[in-house]
Amino acid sequence: MVTVPTKLGSSLNTLEYVISVGIGSPAVTQTMTIDTGSDVSWVQCKPCPNPPCHAQTGSLFDPTASTTYSPFSCSAAACTQLKEQGNGCNSNAQCQYIVRYGDGSSTNGTYSSDILKLSSSDNVKSFQFGCSHAESGFDDQTDGLMGLGGGAQSLVSQTEATYGKSFSYCLPPTQGSSGFLTLGATSGGSSKFVTTRMLRSSQAPTFYGALLQDIAVGGKQLGLPSSVFSGGSVVDSGTIITRLSPTAYSALSSAFKDGMKQYPPAQPRSLLDTCFDFTGHDQVSIPTVALVFSGGAVIDLDANGIMFSNCLAFAATGNDGSTGIIGNVQQRSFEVLYDVGKSVLGFRSGAC
Repeated sequence: MVTVPTKLGSSLNTLEYVISVGIGSPAVTQTMTIDTGSDVSWVQCKPCPNPPCHAQTGSLFDPTASTTYSPFSCSAAACTQLKEQGNGCNSNAQCQYIVRYGDGSSTNGTYSSDILKLSSSDNVKSFQFGCSHAESGFDDQTDGLMGLGGGAQSLVSQTEATYGKSFSYCLPPTQGSSGFLTLGATSGGSSKFVTTRMLRSSQAPTFYGALLQDIAVGGKQLGLPSSVFSGGSVVDSGTIITRLSPTAYSALSSAFKDGMKQYPPAQPRSLLDTCFDFTGHDQVSIPTVALVFSGGAVIDLDANGIMFSNCLAFAATGNDGSTGIIGNVQQRSFEVLYDVGKSVLGFRSGAC
């Protein structure tokens, strides 16, 4: 088991969560977004002119300065395993990768391996990652991204032989607080975890899914039909705001507004449209919100996981059959356990 601290990346101009690890020999500290919705990890590497790279606060990783760095050849098994994220060969016969994310951002460069230093005593030898020489759509100052998905390239899959098929994290609610990412985490049989069945698809092995059954506001379940959750939901540390089907979101928004009648409505902010004017209120009282998952697992969200600024921190997907997303705002302060071996998702409140 190994544990690494997690932090909210607001000082790096992002509302994603980050960890700091060492890559290379000698190890260079890299601060990376943690993303359970993707597999390939990457850091920006020299040469990386800006643009097509983004400015970062940490040092750019220089592959020529690491004695243990090795690019994969195009015939290497690690290269063929990239499948749709393979991007052909460069002129030096080195394996090229490309990752395109759901928000339209992308990264590409050379697929490589080096030593990953997770803690003073925990190293991952021959850690596979992308050395990014070009990307678009990243306006933060992080050094890269750590993929924690269920696919072969992720950190979790690469370290499975050492730590087993489970991990957990706690995403702290504020910039000043610290959380953790633990590889090899278990519930230890603790009754403090509320658990539900993890859903996986062989067609999309990256994603860790769960089946929402209802939503409760102010302790009262909304009684939504199962059809509005039929697409399942992906639990994703790399998405900020939770997405619900339009019918579910509309019912949640309506019930939440009913419990907020003492505050006048405010203008929508970007994708958030259930907003309130708290002018003149020193203290704000909001209704509780709970997510009800299959097996009767009721997850009472932390107060920090219900609103974002002055708006309800949920948004609607395209249609009722589409897959929802449980974003990182809703996961704040929970230890979220991904026990892949047992196909269980667990939530322990007040963990950070």
